[in-house]
Amino acid sequence: MRICFAASSGGHLAELMLLRPLMECYDSFLVTEKTSYKIDAQDMRCYFLVQINRRERSFIPRLIVNTFRSLKIYMAERPDVVVCTGVLATVPLCLICKLFGKKLIYIESFAKVKSPTMTGKLLYPFADRFYIQWQELLAFYPKAIWVGGIY
Repeated sequence: MRICFAASSGGHLAELMLLRPLMECYDSFLVTEKTSYKIDAQDMRCYFLVQINRRERSFIPRLIVNTFRSLKIYMAERPDVVVCTGVLATVPLCLICKLFGKKLIYIESFAKVKSPTMTGKLLYPFADRFYIQWQELLAFYPKAIWVGGIY
């Protein structure tokens, strides 16, 4: 089984990397945003997307670029499952994988205790498994699986 682990940079990526033991059990690769700082992917295959901020003018062009990059990544790797902690840069990859009939596992951010993320709200209807780390979020995601913190 080939698994894509996808997250934006920063805290979302740090949270995803806590699943490193799971990554080592499968043929895995990482998709994240290109930043000025190095990430510690060790020996894992790693692909990069453009950072997106929905408040910037370049939001739509960057989203289009990421859609094409995501399609290229999908065609090269053909993952069976995508495990994602968000955010916006990873949405095209998640939707492309669903379009091709692959499984999507979404983990809502640990930082969101009382309200859902925009990415979570967008991907909730598409996710095969949707995990939350705070019981309060069941009010927004009634079919979610509450697992507690992954930290």
